[in-house]
Amino acid sequence: MVFFAIKMSRYLIKRCFFVKKIKYLLFFDKKKLSLREFSHLTYIIMNEQENTVSFFRFEDLRIYAKTLDYITWLYKNLSAIPAPHQLSLEDPFLRSAQSIGLHLAEGSARNKTQFIYYLKMAKSAVRECVVYTEIVAQMNFWDNDQKDYSRNQLMELTKMIGSLISSLQRSLSSSRDEDDADDSM
Repeated sequence: MVFFAIKMSRYLIKRCFFVKKIKYLLFFDKKKLSLREFSHLTYIIMNEQENTVSFFRFEDLRIYAKTLDYITWLYKNLSAIPAPHQLSLEDPFLRSAQSIGLHLAEGSARNKTQFIYYLKMAKSAVRECVVYTEIVAQMNFWDNDQKDYSRNQLMELTKMIGSLISSLQRSLSSSRDEDDADDSM
């Protein structure tokens, strides 16, 4: 039983989230748990954490969640566009916003180089949304608050995508440097 507790604690140390939760339950509630209760509690917490991890990698990206929030906001705020302008403004605006998320989803299933390509495509879609934001605002379908909100969300998306691109490029160059070092030996 002691071996099980040591093995379980090593496993939990690797998963800091679980350790913090168990420490909270053990020390702040001032409860003494038997080994059986401890292992049951650990099982429950691990299953809780594993259920939050999605099957599709892109769903775990904060950029993806932010994109979905922006698309939802757009659906609610583009209703002010009159019917004659819906085909020329609303539909392509929504299509551009949706393509941000679609490029993130498609690229995340590829290798790093291809993912960077899809991230750049997503960044292009963000720029399209900036243009549509300006057009909708200049035609007085949105007030300044809506325009500012849209621009701020798009700027934040651009920064997040740019950071992810930089991170991927750094990891690619460091892996290439390691390969070059291995080849020279």
